[in-house]
Amino acid sequence: MEDIYNLLREHIEKVVPLTEDEFAFVKDCFIQKRYKKSECIFKEGENVDFIYLVLSGLLKLYYTDRNIKEHIVSFAMEDWWETDVSAFYTRGKASFTLQCLEDTELLCLSLENFERLCNHLQSMERFFLRKSIAGHIGSQQRILSFLTSGAKERYEQLIDRNPALVQRIPKLLLASYLGVSRETLSRLFS
Repeated sequence: MEDIYNLLREHIEKVVPLTEDEFAFVKDCFIQKRYKKSECIFKEGENVDFIYLVLSGLLKLYYTDRNIKEHIVSFAMEDWWETDVSAFYTRGKASFTLQCLEDTELLCLSLENFERLCNHLQSMERFFLRKSIAGHIGSQQRILSFLTSGAKERYEQLIDRNPALVQRIPKLLLASYLGVSRETLSRLFS
C-alpha cells in the first residue's frame, strides 16, 4: 500500500514539491480501487464520483452514438488522469463510458476532496491547474489534428506523442480513436 502512495507522491512532485505534512494531507484524500479487464468504471448516464489517477493498467473513455457506434475520446495509462470532466465537476450524468482495457489499479479523488486539496494547499491547486492545462492542450491538438491532418498524419502524431500507448492498444480500437477503418489502419502499417 505504501508503494502506491510513493507513486502518487512521485507523480505530484514532478510538478510541485510537498512537505511530509502536506503529503500526509494529500494521501488521505485518495482511495485505491482495482478493476479487471473489460470492467466499466462508469457508464454513460451514471454519476461520476471521482477523477482517476492510473497507477497501472489502461483505460478508454468513449461515447456511443445512436447507431451504437463507439467513438473513443481518449486513452489513459500509467501516470495519467481520466474521468468524464463535465459530469465530475457539475455532478451531472456521464456522457461517456470509462472502461478498462487491462487489469487496472487507480487512485480515486472525489470532488469534495479535490476541492479540499485546492482550498488547503496552494501547491495542489497549482498542480491541478498545470494538469488541466496540459489536458486542454492535448484535447486541442487532437481536435486540430482531425481538422487538418489525414489518417496517416494522425497516426504518426500519435506515435510521436505516445509510442508506449500505441503498443498497448488493440488495432481495432486504435483505428476508432484515429477515426479510420481497420482496413485503412492496416494500410498505414504496411
